[in-house]
Amino acid sequence: MNLSRNILLLVDAIVNLILGLFLLFFPAGIIELLGLPPTNTHFYASILGAVLFGIGIALLLELLGPQKQVVGLGIGGVIAINFCGSIVLMLWLIFGTLEIPLRGRIILWIVGLLVFFIGVAEWYATFVARQRQD
Repeated sequence: MNLSRNILLLVDAIVNLILGLFLLFFPAGIIELLGLPPTNTHFYASILGAVLFGIGIALLLELLGPQKQVVGLGIGGVIAINFCGSIVLMLWLIFGTLEIPLRGRIILWIVGLLVFFIGVAEWYATFVARQRQD
């Protein structure tokens, strides 16, 4: 891996991690700061923050992972993104004040759980199964 690629991965990871954290924890302020259309909920901003944070982790894995046989934007990155997005979605469904019909809650729970368990399956197939082969 060359130095310029490593620098780009690091910068991109830092930007995604910082923006992701700000959207996760300060969605109203970031929405206003970025001039995005206001909404009556911060649901989408925090989901986006979780996805961006997951992408930041994936970029760091791409940068640091080759020594440990992990590809950041491959399966390792997908797992990070799936876990970050699904966990924040489910936290919103548990603790948030979303004014959506029951049908919407059911659909979002199905999506959140599906994405989470896909991440678990990917993690298991990639890391646990590989350990058993060695």
